[in-house]
Amino acid sequence: MSKRVYISADYSEQDGDREVINVLHSWASDNTHEVDFVDTAEVVSGSVVRDPDCRPCDLKEEFNRQIKASSAVIFVIGDKTGARTAGSTCLRQENEYCTCTPYKQNRNGQTFCKIYGPLFTPGPNEDAGKVNEWSYLKHEFVQAERKGKDIIIVYNSLIKRPSWLPSYMSAYEEKAEPFWVLNAYGEKRGNYQLIKRLLGYE
Repeated sequence: MSKRVYISADYSEQDGDREVINVLHSWASDNTHEVDFVDTAEVVSGSVVRDPDCRPCDLKEEFNRQIKASSAVIFVIGDKTGARTAGSTCLRQENEYCTCTPYKQNRNGQTFCKIYGPLFTPGPNEDAGKVNEWSYLKHEFVQAERKGKDIIIVYNSLIKRPSWLPSYMSAYEEKAEPFWVLNAYGEKRGNYQLIKRLLGYE
């Protein structure tokens, strides 16, 4: 039975965690592994990023929708995850007349905030507010917790790396596991049995 799973990770080509993502996607799409899921973070049809005026708040609102539509959220933690701050520059809470840079439009400079009037402060059980100074990763994590999703945290490593966890994930230190294992030939492989178990396929 196919599931909807949201994968949160650093997609940077050079120093991100794309290798883990590629393995997860390969398991979900081939005919030899039992895990069967759609990565809702990869669903781009109608995505707000197509709008040239897409702002960080628009992206966070889309993350909210994608996570709500998922049964589980996998967070891939690499050695640079804790230092990633993308999405955290919003100043709207402090200044109604602030400016920001539309997503992937740095060359065009900053434009005035497009949110007018008083801000709505969501309750603890509502969607994470799209206007905040959290990084995209922290926003995804807060939304996953608020919506009661199954949270799976894996390190892009062969061993546990608790020092890589952002502070707001510290309560999950005991549950976080390495994604990679060595097979009988000493080759690095994704821990398929771990992911299969955590997604409830056994």
